[in-house]
Amino acid sequence: MNHTVEDTAVSGTAPPYGYTADKEAYLRRLKRIEGQVRGIARMVSEDSYCIDILTQVAAVNKALHAVSIGLLEEHIGHCVVSAAAESSEAGDAKVREASDAIARLLR
Repeated sequence: MNHTVEDTAVSGTAPPYGYTADKEAYLRRLKRIEGQVRGIARMVSEDSYCIDILTQVAAVNKALHAVSIGLLEEHIGHCVVSAAAESSEAGDAKVREASDAIARLLR
């Protein structure tokens, strides 16, 4: 079930994910990244200089990395902490999940 900030205000329950409070900021960043990627495609289509394209690819990678780190911090601060408060088994599962996500980001 998807919850919104409005659901939280009405129901009094916490949002299901840590990033929910910052969702609009994440969406703005992702839309900006989407525009950068379209710009890279346009550069390739227009036969732009390879180094200029690579510079833009690096900028997109850095922006996506920042989003990833933010989401990971939110996950640890909200999801892992909440699960650990529930039970040690639930906390351990969320820590493993976060570790796996970190490993994927580092590949």
